[in-house]
Amino acid sequence: MAYYYSGGNGRGGGFLASLPTVTKNLIIINVIIFIATLINQGFMITTFALYYPTSPFFHWWQVITHMFMHGGFWHIFFNMYTLLIFGGVVERIIGSRKFLLFYFICGLGAVALHLGVEYLQMLSYMDGAAQGSTAALQNIEAIKYTPTVGASGAIYGVLMGYAMLFPESRMTLLFPPITLSAKWMVVAFAAIELVTGVTGWASGIAHFAHLGGMLIGWLMILGWRKRGVLFDQNRL
Repeated sequence: MAYYYSGGNGRGGGFLASLPTVTKNLIIINVIIFIATLINQGFMITTFALYYPTSPFFHWWQVITHMFMHGGFWHIFFNMYTLLIFGGVVERIIGSRKFLLFYFICGLGAVALHLGVEYLQMLSYMDGAAQGSTAALQNIEAIKYTPTVGASGAIYGVLMGYAMLFPESRMTLLFPPITLSAKWMVVAFAAIELVTGVTGWASGIAHFAHLGGMLIGWLMILGWRKRGVLFDQNRL
């Protein structure tokens, strides 16, 4: 989902060297891991992508490491482009320490909702399997052996954070070229993810992970704002 933003409420990321520390290092680490995946895809995917907890490929560290894995050039390009443009702005406003916490908790929130939805699916499929449904068995195997990769859950949290900080700034999708305020753009994103997730349209994308990242991003910014520490870079 490609887009750019405009408006006087925040400044863009600029060149990589001018980015704040956390945003810059997150981009660098993601690129390094992507190159490593190109070199040895089998090992990287089975070791660091996220698998369902009952999968033989599951390891506890995957809830973190999958955030640095990507499924192809365009996947990492759009995620890092978004982080470059919006992450730098959010980090400058709330501070590097708070942004690092924000990023990873959004990512963990994405994992929680994604795995929660898969758990509910597994319960349904297990009932079908108990009744002898071959399709249900196939769906169980698909959940257990399909890896989840990408920083998208955390990135959607960053987008939510930006929209809450600069709700009236203008964002324009490149495809299609629609311009909306940031607050309405993230509402549109959330609606699209919810509809596609519930209907199963555009399969192969962790729609509920995106929603989880947005939800946690909204709750964290709201919580910091209510406590009066959102702009205090020394308090979490």
